[in-house]
Amino acid sequence: MSGMSAGRSAMRMGPAELVQAAAMARRFYLEGKSKIQIAEEFGVSRFKVARVLETALERDLVRIEIRVPAELDAERSDALRARYGLRHAVVVESPAEAAEESPDPENLGEVAADLLGELVTEGDVLGLAWGRSTIHMAAALDRLPPCTVVQLTGVYDAGTAERGSVEAVRRAAQVSGGDAHPIYAPMLLPDAATAAALRHQTGIARAFEYFDKVTVACVSIGSWEAGISTVHDMLTDEERAHYSSLGVAAEMSAHLFDAEGRRVGRDLGERCITVKADQLRRIPEVVAIAGGSRKAAAIDAVLRSGLVTSLVTDTSAADYLMSAGPAPRSALGRQDPDGP
Repeated sequence: MSGMSAGRSAMRMGPAELVQAAAMARRFYLEGKSKIQIAEEFGVSRFKVARVLETALERDLVRIEIRVPAELDAERSDALRARYGLRHAVVVESPAEAAEESPDPENLGEVAADLLGELVTEGDVLGLAWGRSTIHMAAALDRLPPCTVVQLTGVYDAGTAERGSVEAVRRAAQVSGGDAHPIYAPMLLPDAATAAALRHQTGIARAFEYFDKVTVACVSIGSWEAGISTVHDMLTDEERAHYSSLGVAAEMSAHLFDAEGRRVGRDLGERCITVKADQLRRIPEVVAIAGGSRKAAAIDAVLRSGLVTSLVTDTSAADYLMSAGPAPRSALGRQDPDGP
């Protein structure tokens, strides 16, 4: 009989046990009391408390739910952060209708704006590189502590500067109440001499002085194809062919990378108005905003460069990244794949 009683006890809890289990669970999960405190209150051992709490979970008396907004994929985010050794990885649900046609949809910018609200602290210097995603991010900003905002690259088309990264810098500075340092110049110039001359112009030189002071930066990533890379679209057919022959797989802030994250085509930088790669590597927090399956391989390449510490992306890109060859070294080491 004693064996049968034990069996029935294992199958079901009596009313006194149910009441006690519920009370202990309430103390532990809702009131934050320790198992030792609960044991003292109920006159039992802490091991008994641990068993009761475990049983309460097994019998569905307690349900633990971890909820994040529906558009965030917490599991993919954590897996991606661990794989690349990032400080932060935020994966946003890909809009079904925009996964292929519209890389960097606006919802990435909205989430990135919220992330910046967490990362930027008073007195920081925030750097914004040109890109559709950073423009979406700036438009979605509704909170930033007082900080200086500086533009890190020239613009795709000087004629549209007011609607692009210049406006993004102004918008971020307006939200934060800090100073703005925009760059009214194209990202890519015809030759190195013209670029050098522009860098010495007063307004541009003032912005460049802040590059070594930037503490948080936002950058975009482009894959090496028409419409997905600013630099690709600005070059001539002959120049595109030349850099393609070097194995370019990705572009970020006018810096080119092969599939392993090594920088290639460094001569292009001499013609560009942009922050240097070594300066980016020294910035404590570099957040890349990029998504879509068409950019997935490019995102992988840039993450392998060690220049990025955090990423805001979407599920279509994340699924590719989780299976993109051997796991890279941790981004937080900020190693240069090209070596010293």
